[in-house]
Amino acid sequence: MFGLIYRALAYCRCDRFSAGGGRAPRRKFLRGHTACGAVKGAIDNAELGILTRLLAKIKPAVQATNYKGERSAKNDAFVDAVARKNVEITVADIRKDSAVLAEPESRGTIKIAGAMYDLKTDAVEFFG
Repeated sequence: MFGLIYRALAYCRCDRFSAGGGRAPRRKFLRGHTACGAVKGAIDNAELGILTRLLAKIKPAVQATNYKGERSAKNDAFVDAVARKNVEITVADIRKDSAVLAEPESRGTIKIAGAMYDLKTDAVEFFG
């Protein structure tokens, strides 16, 4: 298992597992979480010294989030929607920019997927 910080909020975790007595493909999960302070900072255009560059990497997800309702850091549903969009964008970026991961995925030896962790319920939702 290894961890790789690719962008603020998302991280990649490789899990090896077996099913039916054989080896199943390795899975790489990029997980965001609900109520993310970094996402709130990006939504509010916060400038926090060295963290400002990190927050700038989340801003494309703020713009790309299709959400009807209040688009503010005070709206938990919007914050969570942006966090999810950030994971989706990060998965797409990895597939596009990382031949080391994209090529094995195209062969079916690994699977790259996103996930959201709910801080209130401890539930993890996997997608993509």
